Amino acid sequence: MTVRQPEIEEVVKILESSGVIAFPTDTVYGLAADAFNPRAVARIYEIKTRPGYLQLPLLIARADQLATLADPIPQIAWFLARHFWPGGLTMVLARAGSVPDHLTHGSTIAVRVPDHPIPLALIEHLGRPIVGTSANISGQANTLTAEEVRQQLGGKIEFIIDAGRCPGGKESTVVEVTGEPPVVLRQGIIASHEIDQAYEEYLELNSGTHCCGR
Repeated sequence: MTVRQPEIEEVVKILESSGVIAFPTDTVYGLAADAFNPRAVARIYEIKTRPGYLQLPLLIARADQLATLADPIPQIAWFLARHFWPGGLTMVLARAGSVPDHLTHGSTIAVRVPDHPIPLALIEHLGRPIVGTSANISGQANTLTAEEVRQQLGGKIEFIIDAGRCPGGKESTVVEVTGEPPVVLRQGIIASHEIDQAYEEYLELNSGTHCCGR
């Protein structure tokens, strides 16, 4: 898929001005805002009518950017990142002290590297992580096309990037990796057994130096 540079630059200007846009990902259509802009993040909650106690997932462009958001990062998290990033895995980790309070309502942060050129281009051009929650009203069906986004959120957001139907069709799989073993909090596009298999492989590679207890 070709990412049109002028359109990306236009959308980034919207994000820099506290705007909210919809964009395609490898899973479902998402809503994006500058993650470090409290006003923009608050708008996401309002647009989705999402309860304030539910944190919003963040999207980064590369696995090494995880170090700016999470601390500590267990070795199993890096292992899962190598297996499933870029892709449909959202990892819940202990938040770093530098993460602003408006991004999380507790001690954890949820992070993913999407496998889609458009969000990756947005993150790279913005120079910061973006909020990457699903582009729908909370409790309603996920949106897989730009038209479905318009039907649910038309008039509430500044821009919709129309790049056809999302290839995945399901939300990301959310896995807590604050300890071991990793715990699947929501099964999505990656099946739970794939997470289990990856963890078994991790234990085999680290046998003798790792305990499988939590």
